[in-house]
Amino acid sequence: MATKGNKGNNLNIKNRRASFEYALLMELTAGIQLTGTEIKSVRAGKANITDAYCAFVKDELFVRNMHIDEYEQGNIYNHVPKRDRKLLLQRSELSKLKGKMKDKGFTIVPLQMFLSESGFAKLDIALAKGKKLYDKRESMKDKDVKRDLARKYED
Repeated sequence: MATKGNKGNNLNIKNRRASFEYALLMELTAGIQLTGTEIKSVRAGKANITDAYCAFVKDELFVRNMHIDEYEQGNIYNHVPKRDRKLLLQRSELSKLKGKMKDKGFTIVPLQMFLSESGFAKLDIALAKGKKLYDKRESMKDKDVKRDLARKYED
């Protein structure tokens, strides 16, 4: 059985920095509105969500600073690599996120991009709050301890 995020496809683009930089509070899966050449580049695995973030424009949620390489066989119809892309969520989910965003220090970060079973590009996003330096040190310490325990029990 396929795991969440991969859904039986080989595309799995992750934002590894997100869990280190932010405390993740609420996770959602959103669709992305893409053009033809964009989805072809995404299927080829030529996308980067490391520096991306989400922002509201009026009542719609957009992902900004997400880089999708231009499609190699695309000609004059190719896309702009770092354009804003609309996220597709239910109205209730959007209003919940917008209400939480009014609190100070919250942001919405993309965690993972994958293809659904029907072939649509999806993006796991999370409502997050920035970590302080001492929280990051604690996260690194916990990660080191887990790695050491895993090595100890492998032998």
